[in-house]
Amino acid sequence: MNHFELFNLPVALDIDQATLKHQFLSLQQQYHPDKSEDKDAALIKSSEINQAYKVLSTVDSRAAYLLALKKQDFHLDQSINDFEFLQSALEIREQLDEAQTTEALHSLKSDVQQWIDGLVREFKIDYADEDWAEARDTVRKLRFFQRVMNDIDRAEDQLLEAEDFSLDDDF
Repeated sequence: MNHFELFNLPVALDIDQATLKHQFLSLQQQYHPDKSEDKDAALIKSSEINQAYKVLSTVDSRAAYLLALKKQDFHLDQSINDFEFLQSALEIREQLDEAQTTEALHSLKSDVQQWIDGLVREFKIDYADEDWAEARDTVRKLRFFQRVMNDIDRAEDQLLEAEDFSLDDDF
């Protein structure tokens, strides 16, 4: 059974995140080790459910998994050889390093989301056309932008924590 079947979802890049979450919670309850006589088997199943959820919960890992189902997921850890993309990636990283306000981070997040949306469209075309080399390249780029998005989220959290902390607060 593949991850999509486990959660009763279509094998596709676009999935309903609310359904995924609902199915995940339902399966976690069903296979919770404390509710099973065979705790070892329940623990293994629970671990499988967690791993499947982790894979399907982000678009980059879901795209890589779709390639894995087609036995086309090799060399996904290779470097990106698109010079224009690498230049853009460097500029985005610099913008993130220089972002000092939540507004700057929100603006950057919007730009990164546009990149992700474009890459998702590109992946769907490559996948449908079975252009595996391009699909793998697109997954590499999606992974880059997912890491940037995670870094933006961390920067936002740090900025909010810094704003919330004040030396004038009473202890």
